[in-house]
Amino acid sequence: MPELPEVETAARDLAAQVIGRQIVAIEKLDWERMIETPTPAEFHALLPGRQIVAVGRRAKWLLLTLDAGWTLAIHLRMSGSVSVHPPDMPADVYTHLVLRLDDERRIFFHDTRKFGRVRLLDAAGLVLLDQRHGPEPLSETFTEEVLAALLRGRRAQLKPLLLNQAVLAGLGNIYVDESLWRARLHPLRLAASLTQREIAALYEAIRTVLTQAVQNKGSTLRDYRTGYGQSGENQHYFMVYGKTNVGQPCSRCGTAIVRLVVGQRGTHICPQCQQIYAGSTEPSGLDSPA
Repeated sequence: MPELPEVETAARDLAAQVIGRQIVAIEKLDWERMIETPTPAEFHALLPGRQIVAVGRRAKWLLLTLDAGWTLAIHLRMSGSVSVHPPDMPADVYTHLVLRLDDERRIFFHDTRKFGRVRLLDAAGLVLLDQRHGPEPLSETFTEEVLAALLRGRRAQLKPLLLNQAVLAGLGNIYVDESLWRARLHPLRLAASLTQREIAALYEAIRTVLTQAVQNKGSTLRDYRTGYGQSGENQHYFMVYGKTNVGQPCSRCGTAIVRLVVGQRGTHICPQCQQIYAGSTEPSGLDSPA
C-alpha cells in the first residue's frame, strides 16, 4: 500500500494540476536517502528548471515526464502520497520533499515512515525500470491469454506470484486478496493447477477489482491521500481485506472471514468460498491463522 489504484489516482490528479508547469526550486529535501539516483547533489542540480510535460504510472511508480529527456519517478511504498498545495500551505515534518512550481504552488511528497523512494531517470534508466515489471493488468494488451501464459507451468503459490512485480505490475496485498476472493481461489493454490475456467475468473476479478478501486480514488487505510490531498473511498467496498478486524462474514456465503499468513503477508479469505483444491500445496504453517 499504495498499490496500482492509488498510484493511478495520484497520476491522474497530478496530471490535471501540473502538466505544463515548471519546477523552479527544491524547497525541501530533508531525507536524502529517499533519492536512489542520481546523487543528491546531482538531483539538486538537474531538477530545477525542468518542465512537466506528462504524468503517468508504471506499476507502483508515479512518473512525471520532464523536458530534456528526464523522468521523475516516485515510489510511494508503505505510507507515501503526492499532492499539490497552494503557496501558503506549510509542509509538516512528514513532508520530506517539496517542489515549487512556477505558479508558486508546491508539490508535496508526504511519507510518514520514510520508505518512499525517488529517482531522476534519463531515457536509459526509464527503459530499465519498465523492463523490470510485468504486464499492466488494466492495459488493453493484458488479456486472458496473457494471464494464462504467465501462470502456465509455474509451481508457485498464487498469492506470492501475483505480488511479484516482475510477473504482473501494480498488485499488492489488498488487491490480490480482493481478486482471489472474487475469483473463489485460495491463495495457496499452485498457479499451474488452475483450469482455464479459473484463469478466466481470475482475469475478470483482477480487472474488476482494480477498475472499481480506481473509480473510488483508491483506498485510504492510514496515510494515503489523492493528488488533491483527499482520502480515497475504496476501503468502504472491501469484501475480505481487513474484515477479520470487524468480525464481518463473507457477503456471499455468510462464513466468517479468516486471516492467514501466506509468504509472510497477512492474507484474508473466506474458507468456504476459497477452498484448497487438488493441485495446491498441502496445508502448512504458511496458512495457519495468525
